Amino acid sequence: MEYKFIIPGRLEGLNEYTAANRTNPYKGGKVKRDCETTIIWSIRQQLRGVHIEKPVLIYYRFYELNRRRDNDNILSCASKFVQDSLVKTKVLQDDNQSHIHNFYFDTFIDAKNPRIEVTITELSTEQSNMTLKELLRDLGGD
Repeated sequence: MEYKFIIPGRLEGLNEYTAANRTNPYKGGKVKRDCETTIIWSIRQQLRGVHIEKPVLIYYRFYELNRRRDNDNILSCASKFVQDSLVKTKVLQDDNQSHIHNFYFDTFIDAKNPRIEVTITELSTEQSNMTLKELLRDLGGD
């Protein structure tokens, strides 16, 4: 089974989050809370009633305004905040390795409609023991 949701706009990157934490730990906490509020709203609107018990693969598609931000800056905070929000909304039981087998991402440019598209794919027991490369091949993603 596959589930999708879209987060409008962009989330703070690792550079912004780190700078906020260096300024004041409370400011860093506010950045995380604000990002998670946006994510949780999207999850509650688009994944109402979804509770996944199997291991999953998560695919992030980031649509950025431009190419100024590094991929690792984009992914670092977004994946952490999204995965924490999936647990807070009880879509996932936990965000450890036994529940989130793996995740991967692509980055695109859409200056008019920046967003993050998140696809969650439930995995069989056999698939949860595969490497990412084997898993993508098995899912037909090569």
